[in-house]
Amino acid sequence: MKQLRPAILLTLFFAVFTGLVFPYTLYAIGKAMPHQADGSLIRNAKGEVIGSELIAQPFSKPEYFHPRPSGTGDLGYGTFDKDHPFTGSSGTNLGPTSDKLINGIHKKTPDGKDDPNNFDGIKDLAAAFRKENNMTADANVPADAVTRSASGIDPQISPENANLQAPRVASARKIPIDQIKKLIEENTQQRFLGVFGDPAVNVLMLNLALDKLGK
Repeated sequence: MKQLRPAILLTLFFAVFTGLVFPYTLYAIGKAMPHQADGSLIRNAKGEVIGSELIAQPFSKPEYFHPRPSGTGDLGYGTFDKDHPFTGSSGTNLGPTSDKLINGIHKKTPDGKDDPNNFDGIKDLAAAFRKENNMTADANVPADAVTRSASGIDPQISPENANLQAPRVASARKIPIDQIKKLIEENTQQRFLGVFGDPAVNVLMLNLALDKLGK
């Protein structure tokens, strides 16, 4: 009994703690923070889910800020419609010395079409970023504008990235550049506890704030 008693008591303790106390504590925390517990979903005026604060979306129109490149395959990013449900996340797993990462792959199939395994490298992404934002060919580009995140669905970009896109957005929307930059500043998330991470701008939230301007 001296050996059996503590074994029985410990078994009962952990059964109650891990089977009841712990899960119900997490459930209570989730009920206290329903927005975060449900996935930080964003809904429109009709109550329809249009995105999540945690998952990037493929904005491409000139009047919107664009997210960082994605490595999640053909669809890219996270999608929130019935035809393209969100299927997961993925990075490239390419190291900093990878020729594929830097120069990309650009091949043709025997019939002259682009090979489906083609890949845009850092040089390609930098050239595209400079072109769409009317920058000079040798202008510096922030790292997050030409590299894919580990998840492939990072919802944030750096303030530097956002400010380089600001002139394009201002021109497309016919809004003063100062107003656009003020909006970027208002939507910049600072370092956690003032120490951890870097300032970042959530692209979806910034674009929703743009739409609220009504232009």
